[in-house]
Amino acid sequence: MKDKELVTIGQASASSGVPPKTIRFYEERGLIKPAERLANGYRAYDERGVQTLCFIRRARDLGFSLQEIDTLLALYRNRRRASEEVKRLALAHVAELDQKLAELSRIRDTVAELARRCRGDQRPECPILEDLERSRS
Repeated sequence: MKDKELVTIGQASASSGVPPKTIRFYEERGLIKPAERLANGYRAYDERGVQTLCFIRRARDLGFSLQEIDTLLALYRNRRRASEEVKRLALAHVAELDQKLAELSRIRDTVAELARRCRGDQRPECPILEDLERSRS
């Protein structure tokens, strides 16, 4: 893409891997600046806009929330930023991921134990279903 060359939303989507509907959502949320409009009314994005979409997609792939991405974008755009702010945000995200991993591990262990206790035969008794029934609030 050449400097100041504009691409349609479909081309921006293909280049960034972000679906057009999501691109419009990011515009509404203020994560990306509103697109320029071509003479035919189509949205048009410059190289910086596509680069921002790639940045957002990668951050989403890493599990950052939209609020965190908004903060990361502000830091990215601020060339006078302190990298300690970026690191602090990343480490907070790592802590959240560790909590989610621990919870998923507990869930996995519970389901595996229930499956181990289930005979898996033609009888109606099933510790998995009994546990689910017992867990209702």
